[in-house]
Amino acid sequence: MEDERELCTPKKYDESDIQVLEGLEPVRKRPGMYIGSTDERGLHHLVIEIVDNSIDEALAGFCDNVLVTIKKDGSVSVIDNGRGIPTGMHKMEHKSAVEVVLTKLHAGGKFGGNGYKISGGLHGVGLSVVNALSSVLIVDVYQNNKHYMQEYRRGIPQADLKIIGDSDIRGTQITFMPDTEIFETIDFNFETLRAKFREIAFLNKGLTIELVDERKENETRAKFCFKGGIKEFVALLNQNKETVFSDVIYMQKIADNHEVEICMQYNDSYSEDIHSYANNINTIEGGTHLTGFKNALTKIINDYAVLYKIVKDNEKLSGDDVREGLTAVISVKLTDPQFEGQTKTKLGNSDMRGIVEKVMEEKFGCILEENPIVAKELILKCITAQKARDAARNARDLTRRKSVLEHTTLPGKLADCTEKDASKCEIYIVEGDSAGGTAKQGRDRKFQAILPLRGKILNVEKAGRLSRILENNEIKSMITAFGCGINQEFDESKLRYDKIICMTDADVDGSHIRILMLTFFFRFMRPLIERGHVYIAQPPLYRIAKGKKEHYVYNDDELDAYLKTIDNKGIEIQRYKGLGEMNAEQLWETTMDPNRRTLLLVTMQDIVNAENTFNILMGENPELRREFIQNNSGLIKELDI
Repeated sequence: MEDERELCTPKKYDESDIQVLEGLEPVRKRPGMYIGSTDERGLHHLVIEIVDNSIDEALAGFCDNVLVTIKKDGSVSVIDNGRGIPTGMHKMEHKSAVEVVLTKLHAGGKFGGNGYKISGGLHGVGLSVVNALSSVLIVDVYQNNKHYMQEYRRGIPQADLKIIGDSDIRGTQITFMPDTEIFETIDFNFETLRAKFREIAFLNKGLTIELVDERKENETRAKFCFKGGIKEFVALLNQNKETVFSDVIYMQKIADNHEVEICMQYNDSYSEDIHSYANNINTIEGGTHLTGFKNALTKIINDYAVLYKIVKDNEKLSGDDVREGLTAVISVKLTDPQFEGQTKTKLGNSDMRGIVEKVMEEKFGCILEENPIVAKELILKCITAQKARDAARNARDLTRRKSVLEHTTLPGKLADCTEKDASKCEIYIVEGDSAGGTAKQGRDRKFQAILPLRGKILNVEKAGRLSRILENNEIKSMITAFGCGINQEFDESKLRYDKIICMTDADVDGSHIRILMLTFFFRFMRPLIERGHVYIAQPPLYRIAKGKKEHYVYNDDELDAYLKTIDNKGIEIQRYKGLGEMNAEQLWETTMDPNRRTLLLVTMQDIVNAENTFNILMGENPELRREFIQNNSGLIKELDI
C-alpha cells in the first residue's frame, strides 16, 4: 500500500542542536521527571524529600526527633537531631560535602558506603532537587560544636559553607521557599502534611515528628509519636469497626540486610484494607512484599482448613475470601530497594516476596496452631465470604447475560455522547428524570453524556455484601455506563469517560445523594477518586435578573455581596430549589459549559481519615454518628431544612 503521508521539509539539524544540561539545570527544565508534577502534589513532595533524609538518620539510629515548620512567609523549615550533613571538603569535588549534596544529582550517603544501610531516598536526588526548585534555600548544620550555614538561590550557592557560631546541639536544618516560576501554587496544605507525618510516625515507633503552621495568628500544631508502631496504626484503622478477634496480630523479623513487620486484624466489614510500605515509602501499587503476604495468607489458611477437614481439598478458599474484613499493614526495610522511579510506588525486589512468605509461615502458621478456636472461627468467616462471593458472581453473570439478550450493553436511560476518545468525554450523574431531561437538552452531545438516577441510591456502607449491592438498578446503571468494572475487576483502560461529574440539587437532599454516590465510589471504585476522575458540579443557588441582564450566585454570601454592588430597584431574585427549575440554556451556561462552569475535583488527602469518616457517617452505628455531629456542630453556620 502506498504511503500517502507527506514528509516535512528537512530543517537544519546538526551538532549545534545537541544540548548538555549542567548541574541542576535538568531539574528546572523538567521538574516533573523528579517530583511527578508541579501542582499541589509535587509541592508537598518537596517537604517529604527533606523529611525522608531525617528518617534515614532515624533508621540508622541517630535521630529521634523531627520538627517541620510552615513559616509565616510560606517557606518550610525541617530540622532534625541527626548527625548533620558532613561539612568537610570532598576530595574529588574540592568543595564542602554539604555543597556536593545540594548541587549534585545522585550524590549522598546511600550508594554502598557506610552512610546508610537502609534509606528511603534511593536515587540521592532529594535534597538537590528541592534546592533546584526553590527560589531560596538555606542549610544550617550543627556539628562538631559549630554552626555551619550556606545560602542558595535557585540552586546556585551564594557563598561557600561557613561557620557562623558555636553550637551545643547536632543536626541539620533545611529552610526553603518553593519557586513560583516552577510551581502552580506554593500554598502548603497542613492536613496533607499532617496525614503523611502521622503515617511516618506509625512506621517508625518511638520517633517524634512535630508539624507547626505559623501562618495564622494562632499556631496550628500536630505531634506524633507511637510507641506501638504499626500495631497502633491497625488499631486506628479499625477504631470504629467491630473487630472479629480482639487481639492485633503482630509479626516481626530482623536480619542483617532487611526487617519485616506485619500487623493484621479482622473486622466485620466486607472489604479489605491493606497498606504496604518499603523503607517508609507508601507502595501504593504494592509490589513483591505485598504479593508475598497475600500468597502466604491464602496458602496458610487453606492448608490449615484442609488439614483439620474444615474445607475439602477441592473447595479451597480464594485470596478474596481470606482477605474479606482484613485490616493489615506490611512494612519492610531493606538495604537495596528497587522502586519504579523516584515517586516509589511499587517495590520490585524479587527476594522480598520469599522473605515475607517465610515470616508469615513461621509466625502466622504458629498463631493458628496455638489458637485452634480462633483459627476455626476465622476459617468459617472466610467460608461465609466465599458463599457470598459466589452469589455476587452469579448476580454479575446474570446481569451480563441479560444485557446481551436485550441487545445493548448500556443503560436505556443513558444519553451517551458521540465522541469515541474517552479522554475527551464526561458523564453527568444527575438527580431525577426532570433534571436529567433538562441536562440532556442543554448538553453538548459531542462529549457530554447524561445518566439520570431515580431517587437516592443504595447506601453501600450499610448494604453489606456485593450480591445485594448489585441488585440496585441505579448502581448497576453506573457500573455499566462507566465500563471499567469494580473492585478487583476495575480496569481504568476500559473507563468510557475521563470526568465523572455528580450533579445534584443545591439542598440537603442533593447533598445526601452526592455523598451516597461518593460512598459507592470510595468502596468499590476507589481508583476513580485516586486518579482524579470524580468531580462535583456547582449549580447556582440564586438567579438575579434586572431587565435583560441575568447574574447567578452560588451561596448566600455571594448574594449579599452582589446586592451591595447594584441598584436593587426592579430586581428579581429566584432561588432554585432544584436543577429542574432551570431551563436547558441556563443549566448549560451555569453548570455545564466548560468555559464558565465550576467543578470541584474530589481528592483524598488522608485515606485513614476518609475510611473512618465514611464508616461513622454512613455506617450502621448511630452512636458514632451522633457523637460526630455533637463534636462538629460548631462548624455549622446555617442549616437548610
